[in-house]
Amino acid sequence: MVESREGRLFLGIDLGTSSCKVALTDAQGGVLGSEARSYPLSVKPDGGVEQDPEDWWKAVGAASLTLLEHSSIDRKRIRAIGATGQWSGTVAVGSDGQVLRPAVLWMDTRGEPFVRALTSGFPSVSGYRLDKLYTWLKRTGGAPAHSGKDSLAHILYLKGREPDVYRATRFFLEPKDYLNYRLTGTFSASWDNVVVTWVTDNRDPAAVRYDDRLFRLASLDPSKFPPLRSAIHRLGPTTSAAMANLGLSVPAEVVAGAGDMQASLIGTGCTRPSQFHLYLGTSSWLTTHVREKRTDVRHNIAALPSAIPGSYLVVATQESAGSSLAHVRELLYGPEEQAPAFEVLSDLASQAAPAEGHLLYAPWLYGERAPVEDRHLRGAFFNLALGTHRPQLLRAVMEGVAYNTRWILGPVEKMARARAEPIRVAGGGARSPLWCQILADVLQRSVEIVEDPAYATARGAALLGAVGIGAASFDQIPNSVRTVRRCVPSTASVQIYDRMYASYLRFHRSNARLYHELNGPS
Repeated sequence: MVESREGRLFLGIDLGTSSCKVALTDAQGGVLGSEARSYPLSVKPDGGVEQDPEDWWKAVGAASLTLLEHSSIDRKRIRAIGATGQWSGTVAVGSDGQVLRPAVLWMDTRGEPFVRALTSGFPSVSGYRLDKLYTWLKRTGGAPAHSGKDSLAHILYLKGREPDVYRATRFFLEPKDYLNYRLTGTFSASWDNVVVTWVTDNRDPAAVRYDDRLFRLASLDPSKFPPLRSAIHRLGPTTSAAMANLGLSVPAEVVAGAGDMQASLIGTGCTRPSQFHLYLGTSSWLTTHVREKRTDVRHNIAALPSAIPGSYLVVATQESAGSSLAHVRELLYGPEEQAPAFEVLSDLASQAAPAEGHLLYAPWLYGERAPVEDRHLRGAFFNLALGTHRPQLLRAVMEGVAYNTRWILGPVEKMARARAEPIRVAGGGARSPLWCQILADVLQRSVEIVEDPAYATARGAALLGAVGIGAASFDQIPNSVRTVRRCVPSTASVQIYDRMYASYLRFHRSNARLYHELNGPS
């Protein structure tokens, strides 16, 4: 049931990889009600990962309609909508706005050979021709990932493998920006979200712009990229079709919104430099705001434009967090409808002692981005014994994700020039008290869990809507987003996890070459 409060209200839409979440909030980010709907994912044997954007639109509508139907609020109080979503996806639309093919998602690696060809040459550093790398680093703050998972790689793949689609495309849109088109009929891209096309000059984070030299470097047509807007830019009111889909009674103003990493940072109340946020969802990321553009090529970490005009965020991503637990659950229990809820899995895992049996889990089910970019890595349980049972397996998964987060933590703190404490945690994984305590023990940092952690990203999108229409400010947000729990490191567990973390790093060093032999080109 949606709680009724006076004042202006906001819808936040979080378009995730496996489902969308819609949250109704007040101007302080208090979640008054929420709904979620899932949609299918198409994983192809050649590295392709796709979704039908129409499934997104139907799911958003179904979630919003159910949320508002169960609400006691006056729908006229909904004044603005902010959208966020899975980052580094590509939707090709024609001049009429119709989708030309399924969306290429952030997990898709088919663009790898095209981006490697684009970035290679002599002399080179880490596989990048030196002059090209210098240009990208100077103007964007980063460089195209060799994994092929960036939007640039997706577009290069379409240009090389599906030239008819490339020629027919009016605009290449990120998933969130496609959703904004369905909401308003306006084509746009928020400058924080479009950076992984690597064709924007990000040297002024308050005025990001497309760069002709970068378009020439990428051999892409600038006319196929939509107008750039800030995350709080007002795109216009919802169309009548969008109002019907969402169940609105009057038009609501739509702001451009931001990518999921940027929105979740805001949704946890971390709008100031040196406030650190860890998202624990399907994937995971550690982020914080910084004032200067910096890049750590070695660890694949960059400072990119944030949703706050004039600010950058440091972001380090690991590919498989909650998806590791979901996959192991399927292996242990079968299809989702037969498997225990995640809360039950957390309770089972709590029956095992820290690092019981010295069992290691590597969470690299779909390769890794940071602190090493390597698409050939794969997941593993190491040191299984006859005495290993489900509780130990489940706890080892949570610990493995935490070890990888600790691997990221050092480089992120160095780039931010600040100690990450406390770390605010959100995402579905934050609902597990055990997992949050494991994170505190492994990272040796205090960890704070925000209110409604599974809807923190949607809350961030709604707060962008509130800022966009002047109902809130970025300075107020840290004081309005509440925390509900705090975990501090346990001395006994810290000692155990220190030894296991060292073993985790040795496991990677010992097996990285073998992973390439097994999963590289045959």
